[in-house]
Amino acid sequence: MANNLGLAVKPVTETPEAEIKRVAEWINTEEYKEKNFARTSLVINPAHACQPLGAELAAHGFEGTLPFVHGSQGCTSYFRSTFNRHFREPAPAASSSMTEDGAVFGGQNNLHEGLENAYTIYKPKMIAVFTSCMPEIIGDDLTAFIKNAKQKECVPADFPTPYANTPSFNGCHIHGYDAMLLSILQTLTTGKQVEGRCTGKLNLIAGFDANTGNYREYKRILEAFGIPYTFLADISETFDSPLDGHYKIYPGGTKLDDAADSINGKATLALGTYSTAKTFTWIKDNYSGKHVSMPVPFGIAKTDALLMKISELFGKPVPESLKAERGRAIDLMTDAHQYIHGKKFAVYGDPDYLLGYVSFLLEMGARPHHIMCSKGTKKLEKELQALLDASMYGKDCNIYMNKDLWHMRSLVVTDPVDAMIGDSHGKFAARDAKIPLFRFGFPIFDRVNLHRVPLIGYQGTINMLSTICNKFIDITDETCDNRHFELMR
Repeated sequence: MANNLGLAVKPVTETPEAEIKRVAEWINTEEYKEKNFARTSLVINPAHACQPLGAELAAHGFEGTLPFVHGSQGCTSYFRSTFNRHFREPAPAASSSMTEDGAVFGGQNNLHEGLENAYTIYKPKMIAVFTSCMPEIIGDDLTAFIKNAKQKECVPADFPTPYANTPSFNGCHIHGYDAMLLSILQTLTTGKQVEGRCTGKLNLIAGFDANTGNYREYKRILEAFGIPYTFLADISETFDSPLDGHYKIYPGGTKLDDAADSINGKATLALGTYSTAKTFTWIKDNYSGKHVSMPVPFGIAKTDALLMKISELFGKPVPESLKAERGRAIDLMTDAHQYIHGKKFAVYGDPDYLLGYVSFLLEMGARPHHIMCSKGTKKLEKELQALLDASMYGKDCNIYMNKDLWHMRSLVVTDPVDAMIGDSHGKFAARDAKIPLFRFGFPIFDRVNLHRVPLIGYQGTINMLSTICNKFIDITDETCDNRHFELMR
């Protein structure tokens, strides 16, 4: 064994080759799977991130907003680098840079100095503050800290400074997104509701979605309807802005004035019921107009439901262009179904995406054989089971709540499937099982530009199906003998 410099490295403990081979074979057995699923105090390769990361994504969705992590610099670097690697774009954020003294005496001084520097140097229109582990463990009081910061004039008294408690050791990224979005909307809409006023707009909330192509697809659908809208937490430009030779620290994002006036909207539509739960509950009690929460529109049926709901809310027929697009998607499904029909899949990821994957696969006659969520609930399990029960292809499929990707590895090597669907972290299990991984979701580190390819709507159905079927055809071409290397597949 040698390092990158070519120097010999002597292992601390010598392990015989026979033992390495024995263990490598043993971890692929039913015996090991039973032991693996029996563990309770260890998580290996979870398919989720922590709350503050989700809070940062929500903050990036608003005009001129600087995400501010009250916690250590290391935590802030992790969130920023995760977005850097997924989007291949900058993710500017500031930190209160808490260290050992902050852990002992509290982080108020760090927060005050950090807010003052961030406001002065980076000139944001809003600073969105959220916490990481350290201030949560010692019990820092953000409400008091930010009130004191404004009294000390670290930032102006009327400067919007929404804040959210987002402990990394509890929940996951979708809960942090929800908490931060709720705080931003509460802050911006305070005192903005006007009796009898209606903007005539649809407020659209996409939930935690790190696919900029999806945001553009939602906009395209609404523009086809001719419906005015306010996209709350719009990252489509923030993380997919043009390269024109000039760096912009705050590209894109929902205009703060539009977000403030969203409380007077005609209707609010929240997509992704699990990552917008608290926000939507508050909106129902405070926003004007109608309020609807729906699943993310993966596949034909869920897209149909979205378009019919938009048509109902605004009294407009579904545009002919979208009807034609639906027909093209159905045609593609008909042309390609034989390449996916009956295939078994292992799927994992966020609750809202999982529901979409399962719905899409069942529509195609594929089998979501292993369904895993790292942060699942009984409610999610019931929803997934209802989808399986409603389809003949859902029979004998299995749901695993609050398991990780090491559990998934045991599943795919002992009860094989044809492919996996999820983020980049599943590539290790997929490689061991010698099956393809279709990288949908977040984060995607090891491929480029996939976050620009929409997965929602009819176009998303076309994209997902084309990706999956063509990969299976590639495998056939790469593994068949010369007699079966056909031009027509």
